This record gives sequence, C-alpha cells and structure tokens, in this order.
Amino acid sequence: MKSILLKLCALTLAASTTLAANAHAEALHVMTSGGFTAAYKVLGPKFTAATGNTFDTTLGPSMGQSPEAIPNRLARGEAADVVIMVGYALDALIHDGKVRADSRVELADSRIGMVVRDGAPKPDIGSVEALKQTLLHAKSIAYSDSASGVYIERELFKKLGIEDQVKPKAKMIPRIPVASVVANGDYEIGFQQVSELLPVKGASFVGKIPESVQSVTRYAAGIPVNAPHPKEAKALLDYMASPAAQPDVQATGLDSVTTH
Repeated sequence: MKSILLKLCALTLAASTTLAANAHAEALHVMTSGGFTAAYKVLGPKFTAATGNTFDTTLGPSMGQSPEAIPNRLARGEAADVVIMVGYALDALIHDGKVRADSRVELADSRIGMVVRDGAPKPDIGSVEALKQTLLHAKSIAYSDSASGVYIERELFKKLGIEDQVKPKAKMIPRIPVASVVANGDYEIGFQQVSELLPVKGASFVGKIPESVQSVTRYAAGIPVNAPHPKEAKALLDYMASPAAQPDVQATGLDSVTTH
C-alpha cells in the first residue's frame, strides 16, 4: 500500500509540474520562407518539448508581389513573433522599421544543387566544365522561381557561356518544388536550393554546383516590432542559431554559418 501511495504522489507531482509549465506556454506565430522550412520543422518540435511553447506557422516568400510574401503580410498589419527569411530581405524590413535590429540572428547558408529522376544516371557536375557539359547535353532543365532560379537564368548560363544553347530548353517553375517536376519526368534535371530539393520523393540529389559559380543565400531571422511574445521569440532564435541545432540544420541540406 505504501509503495502505491508513493507512486500516486509521484504521478500527481509530475502532472502538476507539466500543468504549471503549460500554463506559462505561449503559441508563437512564425512566418518562414521556403529555404529554412525543413530545418524549422525539425527544430520546432524540439523547442516545444523543452519549453512548452507551440507554433502557429505561416509559409510565404521572402520577397515579391504576392499577398503571401512576408513583407506584404507585415505591411498589412499581420502580427508575428518571428520572421525567418532571406537575409537581405530581412535587412530591408529592419531598415523600414518593421523588425527590431537588435533581434537579428543569422541561421544558415543555402546553396544550389541539382536533382535527376530516381533511377536515372547522375551526371557529373563536380567541376565548372562538367556542369557546363551536363547542361548542354540535358534534354530539359528546370529551375525555381526564387532567388536561386533568378541567378541561374540571369547569371549562371552567361557565366558558363552557354546561354543561347540552353535557354530554349530551360524553364522557370513557379510555386511548386522543382524536384517534383523532375520526379514526374517532365524535366530531365532540376536546380534549386538543396534544402528544398531533398524532401521531394522520386528525385535523386546529384550534388551542389561548383563553388566558383555558386550562389549562396544567407537565411536570417528577427522579431517584428509588434511581436506579441518577444521574450519567447528571442529564446527560439537563440536556439535555432545555437551550436546544438547545427546537426539538424546541416541534415536538411543547409550549411552552418559558423563553418564558413
């Protein structure tokens, strides 16, 4: 009987501790753009387990004219505790007084990679010349409508000296993951930020394009000036930028800022 009572007391104490923690937990509204989303989806539940704070997440581009774009959401007065986006787009929001300058943290670097359909041979893109030949011999090329795709369309083809040869068979893919149109066979090869290629089933990751022609996108985060829960938001940013979070960040295809 004594042991049963002790067990009941222990259970009651554990339950009361959990309830007390949850009583102070908050639901944080996070706006995040695509490149860091995979890492955020891994880190978020771990932060929730440690703090009790949960998330109301809104996905949207870092820039652009669409109503879903994070700057446009903030301009309409939508409240957020945290915004995660391309670094220079975040800097513009800080300049405009929408995000607190003292809250800015750098999270990760995102590089461009290539995929082919599952089962297809993986071409060599390990050197600039190899990448050039792969592009010239590909029957069709897909790239994203984000910063990485704009770079490929406006700069990479020109740098490689093959713009006239490849543009007729290359296409910018709006809204959906580039790897999805490679996986279903619509395009032979596809380019996008690595962290956005890896989650797509049916496509095989080939590798990153060579560093000498690479375009690196820095992801950063900050706290809007009207954030309802700034203290909890800062704890989340500190965690996502911490050394403890880096294995999860790297596993999603991103590169830690501290390693470069």
